[in-house]
Amino acid sequence: MTYDTIAAFERIVNKDERPYDPGLMVLPGTLQERHKKVDPKLGIPALRRGFHLIYLLLDGPHDIRLDEKHQWLKPHDLVIVPESLVYASGHISECKGFCLEFNTDFLQPILNGSLTDQFPFFDMEAVHIISLTAKESHLIQRVFLDLIEVNESSSREKSQLLRDYVHILLLLIRDCYKARYTVHIQDKATRAVRITNDFKHLVEKNFKEMHEVQQYANLLNITPKHLSDVVRSTTGKPPHDIINNMLLLEAKALLTSTDKPIAEIAYLLNFDDQSHFSHFIKRKTGQTPLAIRKVR
Repeated sequence: MTYDTIAAFERIVNKDERPYDPGLMVLPGTLQERHKKVDPKLGIPALRRGFHLIYLLLDGPHDIRLDEKHQWLKPHDLVIVPESLVYASGHISECKGFCLEFNTDFLQPILNGSLTDQFPFFDMEAVHIISLTAKESHLIQRVFLDLIEVNESSSREKSQLLRDYVHILLLLIRDCYKARYTVHIQDKATRAVRITNDFKHLVEKNFKEMHEVQQYANLLNITPKHLSDVVRSTTGKPPHDIINNMLLLEAKALLTSTDKPIAEIAYLLNFDDQSHFSHFIKRKTGQTPLAIRKVR
């Protein structure tokens, strides 16, 4: 399941009935406040957001699943969840910390290029959990507190102030990230990696409708063979695997987190019919869609 807006996510997942603007573009807060109405037995089911999530865990048992990677967090772990990355958590009820949700468009006035070019931790292949030192955590906590204070104010400059504080937060995170993962940042500079990243971002946006390598090659103005060679050289995988993995993760999320009929899920993911969808799932997992749904 995908939540395209922050307002929809807050109303449905966090059961927050406050009258949020449907076009809400930024929302800071605490984990305690944000999760207080979430069903502790269900946690947050596997889903995608159409916006970015950043949060800092300070205390309490908390696990996280990003795509198919599962990890328990420690105090002062900072989590970056780029839009479209499948995210889930089963233990949130006793967590303490800060969180921020925002759309890329909110930062557009101050961006010089793409968000991932300036802040590489938003790349889908980046490290998305950073274990901060107590000093780094303290600096970032101060910015979260400023964001919350400004968001609750009635300042005429509220939007600009929020944008500036989000920018400061991202700069601080980038400083922490660079100190640990300079190799990943340097690798992004090569042309092959840039093409691969452009391909991955297009897949993130279009995988439900576009299943063929040819379609992505057309958007990138290169041949399918060149795209295949480049993606293989940088990832070790053919581009079709990347498209299919996104489809499979979305299919699993819909099967385990919703009660939608299997035929409807096949339609949502642009398969020709339910039989074609079931064959795809069986080939990739060795299980039928119904068997995957039963283990939720």
